[in-house]
Amino acid sequence: MEFYTSLLTLFGFRILLGLSAYVVILTGQVSMAQAGFYALGAYTAGTATAIWGWPIVPSVVLGGVIGGVFGFLVGFPALRVRGLFLVIATLAFTEIVRMVFLNLKYTIRVGDRTIGPAAAEGFRGITFFYEHGWSPVQIAGFTWVFVVVVLVAFWLMDRSRAGSVLRAVGEDELAAASVGINLTAAKVSAMTVGGFVAGLAGGLYAHYATYLSQEEFGVLLASFAVAYPLIGGTANVLGPIAGVLFFGFLIEGLRFLGDWRNLFFGILIVAMMNVRPHGIIDPALMRRLALRLRPGRKTAHARA
Repeated sequence: MEFYTSLLTLFGFRILLGLSAYVVILTGQVSMAQAGFYALGAYTAGTATAIWGWPIVPSVVLGGVIGGVFGFLVGFPALRVRGLFLVIATLAFTEIVRMVFLNLKYTIRVGDRTIGPAAAEGFRGITFFYEHGWSPVQIAGFTWVFVVVVLVAFWLMDRSRAGSVLRAVGEDELAAASVGINLTAAKVSAMTVGGFVAGLAGGLYAHYATYLSQEEFGVLLASFAVAYPLIGGTANVLGPIAGVLFFGFLIEGLRFLGDWRNLFFGILIVAMMNVRPHGIIDPALMRRLALRLRPGRKTAHARA
């Protein structure tokens, strides 16, 4: 039971990370900075509880705010580049963040323990959940409160004018600009929201893991963050969830292969992009389903 509870908690972090990339992808941008925002949220929230003695909720929210602030700051330089150049630029940001934490030392002594970021030794002592006697079920429930709130917010955003604006920018920037949409505001807003959600995910992960190493926040994590919505589909918020489930069960299913499973990840991603180029949650399928479920449709058939 504890294994499945832990798996559910990990899925929560990954869904938030996938959603942080999803909102950026809606504007036609592919950002590898999500791992950097995730790291910033993790280290910030961990410092808030372990060193400053903050409660858990404001600490996690602070991690999200710091991620959002850096998302906002990265958003403006990112406007000058696009495509592969944007991927390289945002990946460089993630590596800069990783190198900062590799050299950052900010520790305190509590009894015989050293707590806080200790450069290459990592960040030890993030034990809020365990010091307060939280069970795995409580940790999973706490994590999923954030996941559900973000999912609902994104679901509502998709059905609002804001969602339409982001998708319009992603589909055709020239057409979007011609109808008065501010491209700068749309792209920077998406990057800021994505940074905030990734920071929340990092803050939650830090308290679950209790130990952070800068090696966790590299290219592989950034690649997975982008792969979740791309493989799952960007038709709606269900896409990143489908992507997380796909990779999650794949990881568990191929565990017997050891390190060789990383090779199969690449092969399967290429295969999925060819078989389902629009993702697992196909936009055309979702449109047909929405038409079938439309209340007026049944009435029209009944009259006919």
